[in-house]
Amino acid sequence: MTEARRKSLEEVYESIDTTVQHKFWKRLFAFFGPAYLVSVGYMDPGNWATDIAGGSQFGYTLIWVLLMSNLMALLLQSLSARLGLASARDLAQASKETYPSPVNFFLWILAEIAIAATDLAEVLGMAIGLKLLFGLPMIIGVCITVLDTFLFLILQSYGMRKMEVFILGMISIIGMAFCAEIFFSSPKLTEIASGFVPRIPDASALYIAIGIIGATVMPHNLYLHSALVQTRKIRQDEESIRSGLKYNLVDTSIALNIAFFVNASILILAAAAFHQHGFYKVAGIEEAHHLLKDVLGTALAPVLFAVALIASGQSSTVTGTLAGQIVMEGYLNLRIRPWLRRLITRLLAIIPAFLTIIFLGEGKVGELLVLSQVILSLQLGFAVIPLIHFVSDKEKMGKFAINDWVKSAAWISAGIIIALNVKLVIDTLGGWFANAGDYVWLYQMTLLPVCLAVSALLVYIAIYPFLKKRREFRMPLPHQYAQVLGDVTKSGYKRIAVTLDFSEMDSRTIAHALPQGETDAKFLLIHIVETAGSRMLGSEIMDYETAADEENLKTYTSRLVEKGYQVEYRLGYGEPIKAIPKIVKEFEADLLVMGAHGHRGLKDLIFGETIYKVRHKVNIPVLIVS
Repeated sequence: MTEARRKSLEEVYESIDTTVQHKFWKRLFAFFGPAYLVSVGYMDPGNWATDIAGGSQFGYTLIWVLLMSNLMALLLQSLSARLGLASARDLAQASKETYPSPVNFFLWILAEIAIAATDLAEVLGMAIGLKLLFGLPMIIGVCITVLDTFLFLILQSYGMRKMEVFILGMISIIGMAFCAEIFFSSPKLTEIASGFVPRIPDASALYIAIGIIGATVMPHNLYLHSALVQTRKIRQDEESIRSGLKYNLVDTSIALNIAFFVNASILILAAAAFHQHGFYKVAGIEEAHHLLKDVLGTALAPVLFAVALIASGQSSTVTGTLAGQIVMEGYLNLRIRPWLRRLITRLLAIIPAFLTIIFLGEGKVGELLVLSQVILSLQLGFAVIPLIHFVSDKEKMGKFAINDWVKSAAWISAGIIIALNVKLVIDTLGGWFANAGDYVWLYQMTLLPVCLAVSALLVYIAIYPFLKKRREFRMPLPHQYAQVLGDVTKSGYKRIAVTLDFSEMDSRTIAHALPQGETDAKFLLIHIVETAGSRMLGSEIMDYETAADEENLKTYTSRLVEKGYQVEYRLGYGEPIKAIPKIVKEFEADLLVMGAHGHRGLKDLIFGETIYKVRHKVNIPVLIVS
């Protein structure tokens, strides 16, 4: 592990130290957390519709499909955790190292679409939950979901452990709500047990089964898990990594079994409350909510249902934001502020929800929810196939590469998931074409080329690692790989600009600037006057603060001249992000030294990010002193 290498989720990387715990239970507890953040994707509002439809139409028959989906999810998520722990990189970073840049760009686009589709399901689920619980119009509920942007920021400011506690709290609410629902519905245990026997009654059941599997394994979760496990600090020896893999397998098994319990509870509830009472066509979340009171005979049942739905949407919101950060940084080496990242993702989800409700009505929200799952299905293979390639590669994973049995199980699982998802997409497109009427040609000209292009890309990423000679698994730098170095000589700077603000940082900033110059280097001390008057009058202002600032610069300059340095000073006026680059260019500086004060969060919004913006406006090296 080197400092030059980009770290996944750098702000929380190795923020939880597991090396200080020696007892088994304490170490296990230290590792608990990442899988719970991942598990919420397996019980988000997108899964509810398929579980309700399966339970109402076929009773307990399709429980085995949920179990099979959960086993496949457990396998794939454990592989994702293995990649993160053993190679210290997430799935997006590993993809960037393996595939050509154009391919990685399209993989990033597809990953972003999948995250937006996931967020769309959360938006719709939250809006439906608010409508069911408080009677709010769905359009208002969609608008309220914008506030989720700030929920993530608040949680992030408290650290990774607090975020995990919040998610666990949401999962607990969902679990307790469905425990109560199961109690009210009084299902027969013998009939539930019969649902674990694999069988598909008819073509309709096959379609529902495909929908259940397609909504289970979420592509963004594979990116997420490979990064979240790196929030745990472990020793980098073989024994410690194997121990970490063992603890994470326990964490994943418990978390995904909780997700299985929730999904099975929804299906069992639908079977006991609807199928056994003759309601065989309950396919929507709203319809299920309205029937619960009449069927179960208690007003508490629909309330708990709505509360669980809102908790599901809220918990999934947090993990979707983290996944977005991971894919953007991993594929593009691009980092933007979390609140901006969250706002963009949420707006991409809100716009289609908003337009659907306004122009088509709330009755079409269910179809939009199904569409979000179809989009996820289309993208899933682009995360699963690279993951299996990476964890199978002994050159990349060393002793932690998976064995042939696990590899075979992974490829079989991937084949099943992709084949069923392809069938789901084909059936969905067929339905759209059948209902398109005179506009069927427009659907075919737009959707078919996209599907063919996506299919070709899927085949490419599957065969590329086999056809191309394995590239050396090099440590990823923030922007490129290490290059062969020529003769390296010490490079001193001749014209150095130094920004000052007459605080305690000045001495540190100057102390770091002076050694950077050659013996005949020239230094320019800069201070920007930011008063309201200076913004209006510029250099013509002659107020007390300007005079005092100039006197301070003279003092610094004279003291450094006495020590033998060539120093001059310059006052700037107005916005620092505009004034500093202008002065630096006029001085023809070849190095800029700036002091940082470490503003974060709200202070960053209030005081601005001077250093961040200035360094993008100058074309010389910038030394930041903190």
